[in-house]
Amino acid sequence: MKEQLYTIPVNDAFDADCECPICEMYRQLEANAIDFTMGPSYMEDDNRAVTDEKGFCYKHINMLYAQKNRLGLALMLDTHSKKIIRDLKAMSNQKPSSSAGLFKKAAGANAISDYVDSLEKKCFVCDRIEDSFSRYIGTIFALWKKDATFRAKLTSSKGFCVYHYGMLYKEAPKHLKDSDLAEFLSAVDKVFFDGLNRVNADIEWFIDLNDYRNQGADPKNSRDAIPRMINKTNHFMP
Repeated sequence: MKEQLYTIPVNDAFDADCECPICEMYRQLEANAIDFTMGPSYMEDDNRAVTDEKGFCYKHINMLYAQKNRLGLALMLDTHSKKIIRDLKAMSNQKPSSSAGLFKKAAGANAISDYVDSLEKKCFVCDRIEDSFSRYIGTIFALWKKDATFRAKLTSSKGFCVYHYGMLYKEAPKHLKDSDLAEFLSAVDKVFFDGLNRVNADIEWFIDLNDYRNQGADPKNSRDAIPRMINKTNHFMP
């Protein structure tokens, strides 16, 4: 299969020496989204309108704060917080009428709580990542069907984290049928369980090394077993 622009990041992730290529795909998209958000784009009216509306999730506001562009972040926080003030003031100023009584008051309270809940579910960076990430997932199945080299990469990979293993099972029937689907899931099963058992063995050896009877023993692959297992079980790359 001739490599096209959208296949490059998928192939790059499967070429990487990592415990989950899909986590690697997401990590790169996340880094690009953070760079975009803190780049010159924050001065563009279209982007500021979206960041004012969506804001950022807990994880990504921390990542943005860790960047060097504090002025850019301050400008985005300024207009976003002002929008929140306007919206919530308008809702809180809705006084119950004498005819509506407590029912109107409860409706106003629900509007405020619903608004705050919606803020917790919105994130400019998350949405920017998902726009590309869903296409990357679809590309995995397209490459599996048409590219023997990619098949070899997947079957020789270190497997996937638990979360993305489940995602592949969920998405595979939407893209593959019959023998293609069965062969894909069989390959995914093998690399997933082989990889998880391999890292689990490293974790066990790390634990055993703390026994005085194993003092001075070869640590083998146990030194980074904890972060690798965190990646496997929590789809987070420390």
